[in-house]
Amino acid sequence: MNQQIKFLLQESEIPHTWYNIVADLPHPPAPVLHPATLQPVTPADLAPIFPDAVIAQEVATEREIPIPEPVREIYKQWRPSPLFRARRLEAALDTPAHIYYKYEGVSPAGSHKPNSAIAQAYYNKVAGVKLLVTETGAGQWGSSLAMACNFFGLACQVYMVRVSYNQKPYRRALMETFGAKVTASPSCETEVGRALLAKNPESAGSLGMAISEAVEVAAQNPDAKYALGSVLNHVLLHQTVIGQEAALQMRLAGEEPDVVIACTGGGSNFAGIAFPFVGQMLRGERKKLRVLAVEPEACPSLTRGHYAYDYGDTAHLTPITKMHTLGSTFVPPGFHAGGLRYHGMAPLVSQVVEEGLAEATTVPQLESFAAGIQFARAEGIVPAPESNHAVAALLREAKRCKEEGVGRTLLVNISGHGHFDMQAYLDYMAGKLTNYAYPEEEIAMALAGLPNV
Repeated sequence: MNQQIKFLLQESEIPHTWYNIVADLPHPPAPVLHPATLQPVTPADLAPIFPDAVIAQEVATEREIPIPEPVREIYKQWRPSPLFRARRLEAALDTPAHIYYKYEGVSPAGSHKPNSAIAQAYYNKVAGVKLLVTETGAGQWGSSLAMACNFFGLACQVYMVRVSYNQKPYRRALMETFGAKVTASPSCETEVGRALLAKNPESAGSLGMAISEAVEVAAQNPDAKYALGSVLNHVLLHQTVIGQEAALQMRLAGEEPDVVIACTGGGSNFAGIAFPFVGQMLRGERKKLRVLAVEPEACPSLTRGHYAYDYGDTAHLTPITKMHTLGSTFVPPGFHAGGLRYHGMAPLVSQVVEEGLAEATTVPQLESFAAGIQFARAEGIVPAPESNHAVAALLREAKRCKEEGVGRTLLVNISGHGHFDMQAYLDYMAGKLTNYAYPEEEIAMALAGLPNV
């Protein structure tokens, strides 16, 4: 019996193209609308905040987009990332399931986020941009973009959601080590921030607020552009190196997944691992499989939100997209999975769920941390709080296999490590964390502000 636990690829097997699921979807994506005119956006509308190459990728319909060699060269520092067979976890669970995990925590920033940060910094450098402005929740995206900007000689300004800014000083320190300027959001630096603080001086912030501040700064500076770490098509596109590698590694393992699992906040790591498998399924190249998007109960956009047109930010500066949303004024509680505290979901992820190609579920905070600790004790890797949601769903599936006596093959994306999140683990172990299900009336209030499209 093959007892191998680690499946590695060569540098030459890093994908040469990103995979664009738009080419294989049964229906074309809904158009993106201008927030002022409610008409479909044009490349000229996006030009103030994105370089031309990124705009082209945002609207691309071809299946494969070439990865520039300078980007692949930097990818080589941590890609191909490893795939592991979780044999110790299988034994601990006494499950007939075969459990595999793709581990993105090996990147210098400790998560999957550099897969897009490197690409976006490269395209902006080529376009002559001097400054990239962004938002970050947990800090994984901010630290990834700070690193990427440093590699390409760009300045970096990060608006970090205030609750995470306070919870995660070491993430902030990492960004500053890479040379970025980090500001707690909402801030007094922008018109949007000042207005938000006037309404609520104690605001904990949200990704929607931080996006508004970053877009405002980028749009007003001719030498600056905006970079987004999730949600939009080009970001999801860049992350598909994960799933393409995983498909090759599963073949090395001699198995095919029956279930693919990832956490969802804005949708980037989920799309990264799932979309290549969904595409193969749509093209008839593999058997049908279940794809599971896992979100926190405290921010349940896929499971309790509306599939509707909505703004991507609080101040309504960004284009309007059709997605699962809790409403742009939704301010989630300050639970520890900062990367999952976004009011909406990537339009392409929303479409995949809406068309029945994937399913969504929620996990409460306490179950997610219990799952992360069980995973750490079995596998020696401490997952990020975001990834813990996927691990919790994985454990549910493994236990279901045991109850049914069926040995399914489960593949989960561990999107990052939790080394900068140990205070959250300490709080959990000290009994300081609680479960929180967002009240239906507050969701209804936020949804009442959806644009009339």
